[in-house]
Amino acid sequence: MEYVILAVVIAVIAIGAIAGLVVSGRRRQQLPPKSQAPVITAPKPTPQEPQVGEESAPPTEEPRRTVEEVELPAEPPAAEAPEAPEAVEVVEVEPSEAEAAPAVEVPEPTAGRLVRLRSRLSRSQNSLGKGLLSLLSREHLDEDTWEEIEDTLLTADVGVAPTQELVERLRTRVKVLGTRTPSELRGLLREELVELIGKDADRGVRSTKHEEGPAVVLVVGVNGVGKTTTTGKLARVLVADGRTVVLGAADTFRAAAADQLQTWGERVGARTVRGPEGGDPASIAFDAVKEGIAEGVDTVLIDTAGRLHTKTGLMDELGKVKRVVEKHGPVDEVLLVLDATTGQNGLIQARVFAEVVDITGIVLTKLDGTAKGGIVVAVQRELGVPVKLIGLGEGADDLAPFEPGAFVDALIGD
Repeated sequence: MEYVILAVVIAVIAIGAIAGLVVSGRRRQQLPPKSQAPVITAPKPTPQEPQVGEESAPPTEEPRRTVEEVELPAEPPAAEAPEAPEAVEVVEVEPSEAEAAPAVEVPEPTAGRLVRLRSRLSRSQNSLGKGLLSLLSREHLDEDTWEEIEDTLLTADVGVAPTQELVERLRTRVKVLGTRTPSELRGLLREELVELIGKDADRGVRSTKHEEGPAVVLVVGVNGVGKTTTTGKLARVLVADGRTVVLGAADTFRAAAADQLQTWGERVGARTVRGPEGGDPASIAFDAVKEGIAEGVDTVLIDTAGRLHTKTGLMDELGKVKRVVEKHGPVDEVLLVLDATTGQNGLIQARVFAEVVDITGIVLTKLDGTAKGGIVVAVQRELGVPVKLIGLGEGADDLAPFEPGAFVDALIGD
């Protein structure tokens, strides 16, 4: 038994030895010999693009020249020094007057301006003047005719009390007159209308400089009555009468109001004091008067913000503007601008403004349209102050000093 075990062990050892020899032989066959250098394979030539014409021919070797055979270029001639430029004489040219400042217009004289604008009242003639003349020319003036006369006056916005006064005076004078020729009737009606409007009132705008400084004029009114435009036209009226003017753009709430007023001022050579949009109107008004004192002008015109007469806060602010301006001196004029076409509504506006500031004069605008001339009488009776200016058109010189005689002549015609 021992011999069998020994034989098995010897057989196992022999098999292991044979297997090891076989494995080592295979490894030697796979590894390259140490002395053999690595073989480097040359890259394949890149295929060239197909050539056409001369480019398809094989390149030829050009003959080469030595350095001695190459000719060097000749040296360029020396550049001549540039001649010194001739001295240029600089002449200072003074700018022309047109380029230095915008052209200043010469406003039309105000004397007799209302007479020249009589044609603008042609529509009002039909409702008031000519209507009254046709009624008074009837052969028999009975009660029905006098009632028609009253209706004509009321329709023309004359007002109830002034209408009754005028009718009673016409009745008395017609009875005394007896016969009534057209010329007599016209003269009679003219006298009574002038008396009704008031011929003795002071209608001049106080615009003369005094000891305290320039005359200060506040222009007030509601939105849409043409207040800023009226202020600009009033500046032209004063310049035409020989006054020097400074404008105050205190309407800071309406867009472009200051630009509009400045344009009006530049046209007549008047300076405009303005501030930021939405700024304090009282501060701008104060600065405008201060500037007017420094420049020694005759008049300072202040365009206040257009405000709705139903808003108490805004009306109180208008009173503040007046109080601030009075720190420099008294306010000489407060002109209320009214739209003549608004009729009785204009009288309501006038009452409220009169409660806030002391109105000293009235400016009636838009009398060239469908306005009724009787509003002149009614508004004067309501406020107890005279109409001083009337606007009869869109032109720059269509604002005229109010003259009762010329106004009545325009109403009743020739």
